[in-house]
Amino acid sequence: MKVTLIKYNAGNTGSVTASLNRLGVTPVISDDPETIISSDKVIFPGVGEAGSAMNCLKEKNLVEVIRNLKQPVLGICLGMQLMCSFSEEGNTDGLSIFEEKVKLFPKLAKVPHVGWNAVSGLKTPLFEGIRENEHFYFVHSFYAEKGKSSISETDYILNFASALQKKNFYGVQFHPEKSGVTGSRLLSNFLNL
Repeated sequence: MKVTLIKYNAGNTGSVTASLNRLGVTPVISDDPETIISSDKVIFPGVGEAGSAMNCLKEKNLVEVIRNLKQPVLGICLGMQLMCSFSEEGNTDGLSIFEEKVKLFPKLAKVPHVGWNAVSGLKTPLFEGIRENEHFYFVHSFYAEKGKSSISETDYILNFASALQKKNFYGVQFHPEKSGVTGSRLLSNFLNL
């Protein structure tokens, strides 16, 4: 199985690679459109700022490449947020794969949201074998609104979409690569889609 991590100057490829290695998969890290298009699975990782990350995707001519992928695609953290229609971070237009918008948490509690939190309302085979209210690891200041693409939700200050799905595109706000056994199960489920 050929698994490609999209390279676009937004971090966490190292920890995602290590998690995939533990599952017996050695991913390719690439910004080459042909490599990405020919992959069995594509992971769109991300730690960084939305505006500069989208500019990088545009410079590398990857916007339409990602939008037109037909195989299973998993966006992680910023990767998921960039798959949304708009982010308040830098007033950035996203890939519009998901209609949901990304907003800054209100300043009612500590931001960023860092640490373990429960994920509920689980839908789709991405969460196969994962219990309701299982905990995943989060690090983020911006969140995706709940909408028709929501496949899980989490409470922190407010209730937000912690995972989204539309057709072959999946996104998770949390970091499965930092979420222990449960995160490994989710990545394994993705690889088995």
